[in-house]
Amino acid sequence: QVQLVESGGGLVQPGGSLRLTCAASGNIVSFYDMAWYRHAPGNKREMVAFMSSDGSTDYADSAKGRFTTSRDNDKNTMYLQLTSLNPEDTAVYYCYAGGYGTHFWGQGTQVTVSS
Repeated sequence: QVQLVESGGGLVQPGGSLRLTCAASGNIVSFYDMAWYRHAPGNKREMVAFMSSDGSTDYADSAKGRFTTSRDNDKNTMYLQLTSLNPEDTAVYYCYAGGYGTHFWGQGTQVTVSS
């Protein structure tokens, strides 16, 4: 019933930037904890950014200083601003929302960093 739809991925050069968007059906971004995960081939899925329902954020060590997550409650949308990208950031990025026994995942958006 609840859907999360990521967008904004694409091909960028090293050092470039992208802004990923997670659009949620219904007003859930202010109710659930939300997060961004990524999964690169050969690697384990990892959480790169987290946002609690009260708006507090945290980041993986690999993302600190480069990635910023934010949300727009009125638009039921969460964002992930990616800067200073390097090839190691290449992965499928997934939006997550959950808590209280409920978990939702988006379909993922591909981010490719290559020269």
